[in-house]
Amino acid sequence: MSILIFHRVLAEPDLLQTDLIYAQKFADIIDLFRKIFDILPLSEAIERLRSGTLPARAGCITFDDGYADNLTVATPILKHYGLPATVFVATDYLNGGRMFNDTIIEAARRAPLGRYELSQLGLGLADQELMDLSSRVALIKHILPKVKYLSVTARAQAVDAIVARLKVDIADLPRDLMLTTEMLQALHQAGVEIGAHTRRHPILAGLSDYEAEQEIAEGKHWLEECLKTEIRVFAYPNGKPGVDYSPRDADLAKKLGFIGAVSTAWGAASRKTDPYQLPRFSPWTHNSWGFTMQLSRNLMHQ
Repeated sequence: MSILIFHRVLAEPDLLQTDLIYAQKFADIIDLFRKIFDILPLSEAIERLRSGTLPARAGCITFDDGYADNLTVATPILKHYGLPATVFVATDYLNGGRMFNDTIIEAARRAPLGRYELSQLGLGLADQELMDLSSRVALIKHILPKVKYLSVTARAQAVDAIVARLKVDIADLPRDLMLTTEMLQALHQAGVEIGAHTRRHPILAGLSDYEAEQEIAEGKHWLEECLKTEIRVFAYPNGKPGVDYSPRDADLAKKLGFIGAVSTAWGAASRKTDPYQLPRFSPWTHNSWGFTMQLSRNLMHQ
């Protein structure tokens, strides 16, 4: 089983985020994927993996975090091709919230030209100059790894400090990047499966047993209350096995009633794969030939 992972699907390319898929490229990728694979809803695929009835070329489409464009841009394309998908939602960022990475990206987009003394923040950052688009891209790539593995509280404080140092008013940053409750319900009503992704997207491996269970359970409960349906699948934030989550967290996913969970480990799932540690991969190339090679490699390991 090959599982694709996406985050945002933009309406048009963004020169500041060239790694993000936009509508036409997403349509091209999905069209090619459906021609090679038998696309199934993730929950069905997990059940059939367990029962040994999974098609030889099974594939699934997933999105992480809960971006509004999953509904406004991606869903119409999926509907055009008649394909199922799963969106994993970090619940605390809905309704006008913003992921920490997007706060940094949007602040870097708006920061005035000049030199910024980030080394004084105590985050291991070097001072940076903003002179052009490429320096803004470099600034984002410089900052994000430094704050990703902080605790949720320290991460929020660091992001606020960085935004202030970049001379940007946080109130001016966009508040419509994530789904609203109404949009989430519309996504569900459109037939898109909704999965849990914790409340605040922490690195689970850094949490205590109690904290990890609360993050996972509360995100699941909120979604079930909102959608009046059972939430059956889970995605680990960041998702690297042994780094971002541990076997403890896989045990928690099972304990809390999920039928399976997905990571960001590269590869394809086979009958021997733990259903609570299913691998996924991102289409790292926007080139059809390159993506075909990726898919071919996955097929050899299914």
